Amino acid sequence: MLRNQIDKIRLLFRKDRESYFCFYKILGFFPRNIRFYQQALLHKSTSVRSEKGRPLNNERLEFLGDAILDAIVGDIVYKHFEGRREGFLTNTRSKIVQRETLNKLAVEIGLDKLVKYSTRSSSHNSYMYGNAFEALIGAIYLDQGYERCKQFMEEKILKNYIDLDKMSRKEVNFKSKLIEWSQKNKMEVSFELIEQSLDRDYNPMFHTEVLIENLPAGTGTGYSKKESQQNAAQMALKKIKNDGNFKTAIETAKVQNHMIEENTAAEENATDATEKLSEADSHTLALNN
Repeated sequence: MLRNQIDKIRLLFRKDRESYFCFYKILGFFPRNIRFYQQALLHKSTSVRSEKGRPLNNERLEFLGDAILDAIVGDIVYKHFEGRREGFLTNTRSKIVQRETLNKLAVEIGLDKLVKYSTRSSSHNSYMYGNAFEALIGAIYLDQGYERCKQFMEEKILKNYIDLDKMSRKEVNFKSKLIEWSQKNKMEVSFELIEQSLDRDYNPMFHTEVLIENLPAGTGTGYSKKESQQNAAQMALKKIKNDGNFKTAIETAKVQNHMIEENTAAEENATDATEKLSEADSHTLALNN
């Protein structure tokens, strides 16, 4: 509290004080290095560059914020739901940090009005604001550390916008989300049961692997096939989001598989044509005889 009062007095003499007060309304504290927060609001479509000519946007801060947010929400969920299983904790955390939730939170705290992006970009129809929320967490971490990030999430976000108990009961269909993504991107997705075993209490356990364009994308374990598929799909979605090399690999596999399908279809058509021609020749020969 004292720190904020001191910062507030200092800001009265700054030309850019309006920006500091704008962030204060969202954060509940004044930034120390405002450049981190300003960069968190720059979508890559703006084509802004630094003094050295490098692209300046929020993608690196988004990457950092994603990791910090996972740790903070995991910490909070672990302490709130004492004694609950790992699978329950993982699913609850995922519901909070998923793109839809973060996008909604960004709008509720007014972050959407501050994000800068090119009007040519179609990203305003996706999760640009949720990405900016993650970048904001990254900015807070670089500016004031982990504890301040946690304080922001607990006092400004969870206290006002998220009911942990209600959120934990919310159903999120990761399998459907993955299938929707695959249809949109014209990718082949399949789920395979790779193992069935028993836990220490002799309850049946199912282990599922999800393949995208025949490449392993994620595995999941559960007490039903459905639960194992959900967990595998959740892992696959996270891999798609965070692993650039994997995205390149499945795009390459998609092209290769498409070429194989085209070649196979062409060979089958050629075989059919040859068989029909042969039948026609046989028919003509029979008529001549």
